[in-house]
Amino acid sequence: MAQPPRSDWRQAWREAISDPRELLGLLGLDDLAADLPAADAGFPLRVPRGFAARMRPGDPRDPLLLQVLPQLAERTVRPGYTTDAVGDGAALAAPGVLHKYAGRALLIASGSCAVHCRYCFRRHFPYAESTAAAGRWQQAVAHVRAHADVHELILSGGDPLSLATSKLVELVTALADVPHLQRLRIHTRLPVVLPERVDDELLDWIGGLPWPVAVVLHVNHAAELDPAVAGACDRLRAAGALLLNQSVLLRGINDDADILVALSERLFACGILPYYLHQLDRVQGAAHFEVDDARARALHATLRTRLPGYLLPSLVREEPGKPSKTPL
Repeated sequence: MAQPPRSDWRQAWREAISDPRELLGLLGLDDLAADLPAADAGFPLRVPRGFAARMRPGDPRDPLLLQVLPQLAERTVRPGYTTDAVGDGAALAAPGVLHKYAGRALLIASGSCAVHCRYCFRRHFPYAESTAAAGRWQQAVAHVRAHADVHELILSGGDPLSLATSKLVELVTALADVPHLQRLRIHTRLPVVLPERVDDELLDWIGGLPWPVAVVLHVNHAAELDPAVAGACDRLRAAGALLLNQSVLLRGINDDADILVALSERLFACGILPYYLHQLDRVQGAAHFEVDDARARALHATLRTRLPGYLLPSLVREEPGKPSKTPL
């Protein structure tokens, strides 16, 4: 019998859950609906059904659920939390181009993402006027071309893999003859939350890139890495991509040494190297996720005693105006 075709990622995107009450109903947690915020202030729930299927039914503390479920705590205004927690606005050098660090430029390729993580540091970002897509490719490419010190281009968003592969081809074609570009980095959560995105067309694009490519994933808990995600990672590696991971330290989700050890070990089993463990970016609406620095350092010290060095992510914070991530 012929095998059914792999699900089209665009269909899976369209079928994502956008109603918190529907998500809670699927998990048998209807009683939590009374504690949902009345409005989401422009940052609605979005979660692919495949990601929701990895959540534990009946568990209100499921670590995947807590990453995406709107909370009343988001509406509390906390001192020190802003709408631009990492200084993106000051670093905007051209439409959709952030130029913060020596040797690297970051392209806001898309404002869309398949999942809305509640701690997202760009949940208030003005994508409508500050994205390199939507006809602004040429200005972004011109900035990269004019700066010979830019050796690495980082595609970010939103999520750059939310773009059709044909759009990614268009961008790379415009950059292929820039002599000083040496590396391409892609920051994406789609292979984790929507592994269908890693289709043959995308793999052909990655395999044909004229530079070495690193794909930086975003995984916070080992439960996110199911067999479908592992398969997507295998295919990305076979296409020639180096896979790295960035996590965010989140209270009640992964602020536990056993959980973080399990995450690093599961990442390696999927062919992904731990890269950064970020302290929370202090974006308005995310204060309830913060882990204090003393606890973060203690957890990291414990990880150092339990993991080999290549599985130990660097504990860092991003601070506006600094020339690099700040080690803690």
